[in-house]
Amino acid sequence: MYSLPKSATAPFCPPEVKGSVPVQPGISFWKRLRSFAGPGLLVSVGYMDPGNWATDIESGSKYGYQLLYAVMLSSLAAMLLQWLAMKVGIVTGKDLAQLSHERNSRAVNLFLWAMAEISIIACDLAEVLGGALAFHLLLGVPLLAGVALTALDTLIVLGLQGQRFRQLEAIVLGLVLTIGLSYVAELWLLKPYWPDVARGLLPNLHEVTQREPLYLAIGILGATVMPHNLYLHSSIVQTRRVPKTEEARRGAIGFLGLDTVVSLVLAMLINAAILIAAGAAFHAHGYNQVADIGDAYHLLDPIVGGSLAGLLFGIGLLASGQSATLTGTIAGQVVMEGFLNLYIPCWQRRLITRGLALIPAFVGIAFMGEHALGKLLVLSQVVLSLQLPFVLLPLTRITGDKTVMGVFANGPVTAIAAWGLFLLITAANVLLLVDLVTG
Repeated sequence: MYSLPKSATAPFCPPEVKGSVPVQPGISFWKRLRSFAGPGLLVSVGYMDPGNWATDIESGSKYGYQLLYAVMLSSLAAMLLQWLAMKVGIVTGKDLAQLSHERNSRAVNLFLWAMAEISIIACDLAEVLGGALAFHLLLGVPLLAGVALTALDTLIVLGLQGQRFRQLEAIVLGLVLTIGLSYVAELWLLKPYWPDVARGLLPNLHEVTQREPLYLAIGILGATVMPHNLYLHSSIVQTRRVPKTEEARRGAIGFLGLDTVVSLVLAMLINAAILIAAGAAFHAHGYNQVADIGDAYHLLDPIVGGSLAGLLFGIGLLASGQSATLTGTIAGQVVMEGFLNLYIPCWQRRLITRGLALIPAFVGIAFMGEHALGKLLVLSQVVLSLQLPFVLLPLTRITGDKTVMGVFANGPVTAIAAWGLFLLITAANVLLLVDLVTG
């Protein structure tokens, strides 16, 4: 690896496109809304990647709709945290990694960078495994061959060089709509019992204290609140050219906040739909052990038949993995440049991340067998949750610091909510680790 000037990075990477989307003064509300829409969508794709599919499907098949509250609460937490990350980028003109670099010692920065990289690799592992399954369903190749084929996604990154950031947002929107519409149609045809679905929105204290439901609930949390997405969001909002006045920044925060909430509500509905579909297709019919995403394409069997079910499921899974791959590459650029001041082209960044994710995927499937794919996916999401405190602490401290945020520093209610989330997530992770060690 070597250091390059920012202009050498791929055109859709954040340093190249800062301020590239102008917001004209005096335009109508709807035109301003359209100008600001997009960053939240790019962040949201990380909330519906193959790792989410795996945790939602296993939760739905084993417990029906009973863990639906975990999807809802995790999504609400994500909205608050992504809003804070967005606010950092708009107010300071810097991303969270850059601000952390300025405030901490080299040793602390190296540690935080390492934690961020672990979360990116864990997320990419989920994309590798999901892509391998997609290729298995679409092409009939063994899972290990599918893992190897996922290395080719670097060609997609190369193909996007020269594209504008708004075009990237449009591509991701198409992928997200493909996933969302498929599950809307699926729920319409599966016809779940909605009173039971509604009861699943209420937390069950008995389940929270049990090891396996807690493991899945934390997996849902890790799959929902992506640590590297917080670094990503604080960077990509800077693609909007906003005057450095309090009024302009306040307006930008309002529009980008709306963009964030709408995008994450969409992600929440898709995740809820996956869990509900698994509950309706499997748990409701006595199939409580469909823990492997490799069996989940049978969700569509009653609708379109077995052969076409695998095809449709594979296309949706591939779309979710590729959309998350694009944003994961940009997130990798952000944390590397912010913490280490190291600049490399996006395609090189993609090769490094994917290469590191391929190792555990190959080893896991080779030694544990193809049926381990679902377990590996859920494990990757638990690893993501374990990384959350290491980004929540600097995010909460920075957004509450008036010397950095000025009048936009967190008020009492926001501060209590942010610190409360940090303590709750940290406590849940500690509880899980203790249970795994002693159990």
